[in-house]
Amino acid sequence: MRTLTTTKQLDRLLQIISDLRGPQGCSWGKDQTLKSMLPNLLEECYECIEAIEQQEHEPPNNDLIAEELGDLLFNVLMLVQIGADENKFDLNQVCHTITEKMILRHPHVFTQERQESGSKEEKVILWEQIKSKKTNRTSRLDGIPLKLPALSVATRQGEKAASVGFDWPDVTPVLHKVEEEWNELQEAIKTNDLNAIEHELGDILMSLASLGRHLNTPAETALRRANKRFRKRFTTMEDIATQNNTALEKMDAQTLDALWEKAKNQLK
Repeated sequence: MRTLTTTKQLDRLLQIISDLRGPQGCSWGKDQTLKSMLPNLLEECYECIEAIEQQEHEPPNNDLIAEELGDLLFNVLMLVQIGADENKFDLNQVCHTITEKMILRHPHVFTQERQESGSKEEKVILWEQIKSKKTNRTSRLDGIPLKLPALSVATRQGEKAASVGFDWPDVTPVLHKVEEEWNELQEAIKTNDLNAIEHELGDILMSLASLGRHLNTPAETALRRANKRFRKRFTTMEDIATQNNTALEKMDAQTLDALWEKAKNQLK
């Protein structure tokens, strides 16, 4: 495995960011605050995720991943520069904090407690236990950002609860739980009580997040990819309709279903 080292290009990037924020910098760079950078940071995170996920379904484009990682790195270092300009924190503090945190949370790698045994799941549990001891949080769930997508929150809550043994032993009882929640949702639908329906729909989504966790397939990732598949198929339907000089809104349900299947087959 290659060990990453600092490079002249990294030093150059740090200087560019400093110049952007400096007296002769651009107005955009000088006007940024920690808060104003948040939309950019979030956007770049998702663009990076999308570039990485494309590798699994399309010809590899490592240059695209490098570009998106660069955009993300720029935003992170821009935030650090803003923090330094406002005397809140600097790059040394940021690097020191994460270095110490990683050493503390990986005693099986960096201390005399080194060991090769233990499954991935056992090491995740150890990670969560160490985190809970070294923070001032009152609950293991406090560290989960509530601004995460809801399915991601459900997955992370399940992981943290599992660190104290509050979890199903394997996937079979999770499947039973999904079936149980599905039946309860159907009963709620019969009542026409919107609050009850919302409650049960939320429960089944949470149980599906647990199922994804036990299958090593995060529900958020699965849904994002399903959305992407739907988008490709639907836009293909639109293209086929345009080629045939027809409009989707003028088609009946049976014709739309047939066109959907045609689009699916075309994309295989």
